[in-house]
Amino acid sequence: MLFVLFSGISAAAYGQVSAPADSLKADSLRIARKNIKPADNLNKQYDIGDLYGDLFHPHKVPDSLHKKSGITIIPNIASNPTIGSQIGIKAVAGIKLGSDPNTLLSVASTSASITTKGIIYFYINHNVFTPGNKWNFQGSLVAAKTVSPDFGLGIGRGNYDSEENHVLSDPERKGHALHSYYFNLREKAYKQVVKNLFLGAGLSFDVRRSITEKGDTAGKLTPSKVYNSRYGFPQDHYSANGFLFNAEYTTRDNQNRAYKGIYADAGFRINQTWIGSTKSSVQFTTDFRKYFSLSERNPEHVIAIWNWGSYLISGAVPYLELPGSGRDVNFRSGRGYTVTYFKGTQYNYSEIEYRFPILRNKFISGVTFFNMQTANDEMGTKLFQVWQPGGGGGLRVLFNKATRTNLCLDYAFGKYGSKGFFLGLNEAF
Repeated sequence: MLFVLFSGISAAAYGQVSAPADSLKADSLRIARKNIKPADNLNKQYDIGDLYGDLFHPHKVPDSLHKKSGITIIPNIASNPTIGSQIGIKAVAGIKLGSDPNTLLSVASTSASITTKGIIYFYINHNVFTPGNKWNFQGSLVAAKTVSPDFGLGIGRGNYDSEENHVLSDPERKGHALHSYYFNLREKAYKQVVKNLFLGAGLSFDVRRSITEKGDTAGKLTPSKVYNSRYGFPQDHYSANGFLFNAEYTTRDNQNRAYKGIYADAGFRINQTWIGSTKSSVQFTTDFRKYFSLSERNPEHVIAIWNWGSYLISGAVPYLELPGSGRDVNFRSGRGYTVTYFKGTQYNYSEIEYRFPILRNKFISGVTFFNMQTANDEMGTKLFQVWQPGGGGGLRVLFNKATRTNLCLDYAFGKYGSKGFFLGLNEAF
């Protein structure tokens, strides 16, 4: 029953249907079965696969080597106020290239879905590591008819200098729905230069067409109309095409659910009109994560810290491409708010989470978390001047013990009456 209810849910409830992460690092793991530590003894852990076997194959000999199929096909089911009810299918495949036990798993996934609100979504992702992690190739292809919730620019602080500024800052938190056709093609290549350090470069093409606002907005100002007029973007379409340059450092013991280690990534995105971008711009992004295990006997007791930021250096970014709540690489930040609830040209997000086991066999565990986010609005409010909090707690169901993959159910809340259930596969960070 848990498999049917949760395994197909990959988007946060109360979230935007948006482009998937540009990498599948959340599905990667280090293959080191020959050196499994006592705390990682998989034979003492119980996951969804064990539950399925006990229910449907009670007399089958247990898989003590934990050799799972390389391909997983699951229903893609979700329901929230933004998208309505969703039905679809998702497939994930993984293979380790070469014989080096330290090589990360190469993964790919694809999904197709449709919702009761007419949203259609299709994507293919890949994250390939060559033997010894010498090269890493990450990419995605997306085609969608989608909807994006909009609550104005900034961090919720109103500006009353003019009617346009008041509409753009939207202090009353009046929601709007922006419908569009979205297409994305992204590819990056990373080279490991020293142990744990990768340098990479690539291209990203983000295109939106037929952007419309539903509801009684004819002849009225809305945040997106004000922004587009102010920064010279067409109201119904744009392209954001640019070059990507990144440096990444990781010592995490597991890519899905780390008990210890560091993950850090910093990079530039440079959009250029000569490759078809509507406007030129330069953005700088940072992503830092640190994990502290509190127990050698039960390393699942973890304090995890995360900071993510995106900063416009020059030029202009399309309204729907601005950094904000839930706009991180994996679209998991800002639990307690809808995606892009807060956004700006400068944005910073911090979160701390405590993770702990509940059952001795690790089948059920829990988390509590607290986050803070800040953004500018280019109308007087500066970055780090106003902060908005969010927090909550949740349960975890062990989906695959060999990869430390969890099914996640969180209840989160924020300001302005924002709250809801958020469901996903793997930890938020």
